[in-house]
Parts: sequence; C-alpha cells; structure tokens
Amino acid sequence: MAVVSIALGLSAMILAYFILGGFQQTVKDKIYNFKGHLEITKYTLGSALGDHHISTGAHFFNDLEQYEFIDHIQSFAHKAGMLRTEEEVEGVLLRGVSRDFDTLRFQENMTEGRFIAYSDSEYSKEVVLSARIARKLKLEVGDDATIYFVQNPPKFRRVQIVGLYETGLEEIDKTMVLGDIGMVQRLNNWPDTLVGGVEVFVKDGYDLEIAENTLFENVDAHLYVDKVRDKYAQIFDWLDLLNQNVSVFLILILIVACFNMISILLILIMERTYMIGVFQALGAGKRQIKKIFMYNGMLLVIKGMSLGNAIALLLAFLQDQFHLIPLDPVSYYMHFVPIFWDFKALLLLNVLTFFVVLLALRIPLAVITRVKPVTALKFD
Repeated sequence: MAVVSIALGLSAMILAYFILGGFQQTVKDKIYNFKGHLEITKYTLGSALGDHHISTGAHFFNDLEQYEFIDHIQSFAHKAGMLRTEEEVEGVLLRGVSRDFDTLRFQENMTEGRFIAYSDSEYSKEVVLSARIARKLKLEVGDDATIYFVQNPPKFRRVQIVGLYETGLEEIDKTMVLGDIGMVQRLNNWPDTLVGGVEVFVKDGYDLEIAENTLFENVDAHLYVDKVRDKYAQIFDWLDLLNQNVSVFLILILIVACFNMISILLILIMERTYMIGVFQALGAGKRQIKKIFMYNGMLLVIKGMSLGNAIALLLAFLQDQFHLIPLDPVSYYMHFVPIFWDFKALLLLNVLTFFVVLLALRIPLAVITRVKPVTALKFD
C-alpha cells in the first residue's frame, strides 16, 4: 500500500508538471510563432490600424541584426476590411507579410493547403484564411473571395484562398487573414520601404525584458518597442495562474502520500512491537531500533518513487508519441494533451518527495521511544 500510494502520487505530480508545461509552451508558441516576441512600431497615441507606418530603409534591418539576442526579423502591415462571398460577409483584418515571414515557424498552424506564393512582378493575390473564418463563410482552399477595404474611397481586391490555418486562439482566428504586404502597401500608396511594423524573434535563453529595454534605448525616438506578451496579457496571466493550481495539487498529493506512509509505518511498528521488546531486552538502543524502521521506510519510499517515475515516463512517452488523449481545440487551444519534457521539474519532484516523506516518517518513529521492554514482550 505504501509503495502504490507513493508511486501513484509521484506519477500524478510528474504528469501534472509535464502536461502543464506542455500546455503553457504550446499556447505561448502559437502566439510567438505568429507574432514574434517583440514588436517595433511607430510611437503614437492613436489606435487605428493601418494608419501608421515606419520606414525600413537600407540600414534598418542591418542595425537590428547586430544584437546577438535577435533570432529573426520580419515586417508586417495591417488593413481592416470585409471578406465577402455570395452569401456571407465577415469583418477581417488583413495581415500583410513579406518574404521574410518565417513560414517554418508558422507551418505547424497550417491545417490545409499551402502558404502564399510571392510574385516578382506585382503583389500576390493569394491569402491564407483561418479555418474558423472558412467554416463561417463556407469557403475552401481554391475558392475565390472579395475583400472590401475600409478607406476613402473604398477599394476591393479579388483574392484566392490557397491555405487554411488554425492557432486555436480566438483573438487571432476570428479575424486574421494572411496576405502579401505588397497589397497593403499598394492600397495605402506606400513605397516598398514603408511597413506597419517589425516583429522581432528573440533567441531561446535570453530575457525578453532585457531585450525590450535594449532595443527601446537604441531605436529612433519615434519608434516604440513592445512585448507581444503585453498584447495578450489575459492569456499569459491565465497561464501563470495555472502554476498556482498545480502547486496546490502538489501539496495535496504530498499530504496524502505522507499520511499513507505514516499510517503504514505505524502499522509496521504495531506488528513488530514484540520484536522491539526483544531488541531492547538484548541491549539494543532506541536509536538503533529507529534506524531499522527508518531504513525499511526509506526502502518503501525508493520502491514507490521508482515505480512512480516509470509509470509517469511511460504514460508521458505514449501521449507524446501517439496523442492518445484528445482535446477540444475550442476550449483548450489544441487538439491533444501536450507533453513538455521538463527534466528539471522531474528531478526536483523526486528530491522533494523523498525528503518530505522521509521527514514525515519521524512522526511514527517517535512511538518507539514510548515502548517499554516489559510491555512489548507481553504484547500479542
């Protein structure tokens, strides 16, 4: 019972951290792969999309690439409009991207078709829709649609749908349409050097706060650097709250495991009361007798932890490879339970479980000090 109790408790804690880490990492990757880690835009008090632009002259990207924490840079521009079919109309936001858009990062969000192909002679009229918009407007890959843009005078463009994507994030999927940035530049009468902003991908291991402050201090005064995390603060705050839930879960499991170990060891002491009396009669000290029960308790803990690690790692491997447990992407932003192999958490959980349970074992061992040899030898 003690071995099974510790095994189930430890395996549950390990899986909870693996799943939580996988869930947080998946949601963050969906946002960062789509928007980058930092955005450089024009400093303005206005909020209208598409009205503001920055210049990416000959030295702009070269100046940014000198920072060692920058992994990739890509430009973008937004244009509000309405996507219309013969039967439906939907408000959308055309997100113009250029050839420097990291399609490899975005590929995991593609569910059907391909990404847009750029033209050397003029801007591409191909777009990638979210699967949510496509379902609502009853559109498929290969269909044509018309986007009417909100400006004076109003303009429209006939586009072809070449791909569908799905991030699972409502803030993105419900409005965002990916297209050629050249289309936005032509609609706004911008030259090729004007864009709505620049997205910066930061290398793994670098602090985003330091990267943001470094760029902000070195870019031109009319430019503003903002973390993408701040734009989706509600999602990231929600992910941080999940850590508290898992911490409470961890404490409850440790309490149950300790309670079970205390109960089991008390039973062992009661069953071995006569043996304790014999040892005392032969001259054994109470400290020596405590060590015997402590070693037996440690043996049970080690067996339980070994079994718990094996169960957790096996279940995590099966889920990671075969996606046995599905999820509703509408509610969970993903199609299956994700696994993040956090071996640091694995080690810490094992160490924490071992020492907490070992500390709890001292409670039943105090009973041995109250056992008297005469009473113990008469115990039946």
